Parts: sequence; structure tokens; C-alpha cells
Amino acid sequence: MALEWWTPLADRLGLARELGPVLVGRWSEPHRRYHDLDHLVAVLTAVDRLAAHADDPDLVRLAAWYHDAVYQGRPDDEEMSARLAETELPLDAASTAEVARLVRLTRGHRTAPGDRNGEVLCDADLTILASDNYEAYATAIRTEYAHVPDDAFRAGRAAVLRDLLALPTLYRTPHGRAAWEIPARANLTAELATLTAEPGPSDG
Repeated sequence: MALEWWTPLADRLGLARELGPVLVGRWSEPHRRYHDLDHLVAVLTAVDRLAAHADDPDLVRLAAWYHDAVYQGRPDDEEMSARLAETELPLDAASTAEVARLVRLTRGHRTAPGDRNGEVLCDADLTILASDNYEAYATAIRTEYAHVPDDAFRAGRAAVLRDLLALPTLYRTPHGRAAWEIPARANLTAELATLTAEPGPSDG
């Protein structure tokens, strides 16, 4: 299914169609539980929905393909994904640099005013936060970090949620703010409350 998104994009940008299956292979790695092909397709779908807001929708789509192309649950995943794009893409220097810049933005989802490409990619990447399937998403994230002890995971995850909630707005596009801001904040707040709840007498 994901290749249906790749082929027309590759043709428009003059990229090799053969690169698509290579990227699909990366997104299909067995250790992925959330950052997988379903997530990629969800982001691409959201980029299409927000495309009118972007200055260059196709470069945003390409950045979506690369934004978790390297995923090991490490702090440098976005950086390594950006470097992969810089290495693999046979685009002009400015276009390659823009794709890599957008990939790096997904590390903290903080965009500068007027960065319309960045706003679209970051909003698309965060659509899951407003989803009715948020609990399944949170469970999948925990599975990806199964190697991390529970106390450390809870502390780290809580820090991520607080960082997101501290943003003036989670979403920067008009559609994102209108459709996703309120449910996303409710989901984040509920998960944070669960992670930071004091154990009851029967819990320990």
C-alpha cells in the first residue's frame, strides 16, 4: 500500500522508483510497533490533507518518508534519518537540505513562524495524539521501549508529554488547530496523569 504513495512522488521528483521498496523495508523492521508502515501512511494521508498550507508539498511528502526511516528508539534517530536522506537523495542541494531540515524538526516539533513546510510535517506527525486510538498508540510506544525499565520509561515518557503540553499550540496549521488541538491535549493530559499517579496501597 505504501508504494502507491511513493511511485507518483518519485516520478514527480525524478527519483528512482526502486528506492521505494528499500524505504518500505526500513519501515517494516520487526522491532517497530508504532513507527511502522501504518504510521507512515497516516502521516502521508495527513500531509495530503494539509498540503495547501505547505510551500512545497512534495518535499514535505519526501520528508515524511524519511522522518523515521532510521528508528532504534534512540535520541539520534531523527538525526540519522536526516543523514540518510542527505546520503540517498539525488536532488539538488537546496531540496535535499530542505528534506533533511524537515526530518530534523520532528525531533522536537518546534517550528519557526512562517515555516509552512515544517508546520505541515510536524502537524501530520502528531495527528495520532488526537486519535480515538491513542491508548493503543501509547501501548505500542511502550512495546518499542520494552528494553527500558518501567520507572525509567515512565519518567522519560512523562517528560516528553510535559514538553509537548508546554508548547503554545501542538498544531500550527489552521486545520490542525481546529480539528486536533483539543482532543490531543486531553489525551496527553490523561496519559500524563496515569504515568505520574502515586501507587495505591494495593500496588506495592
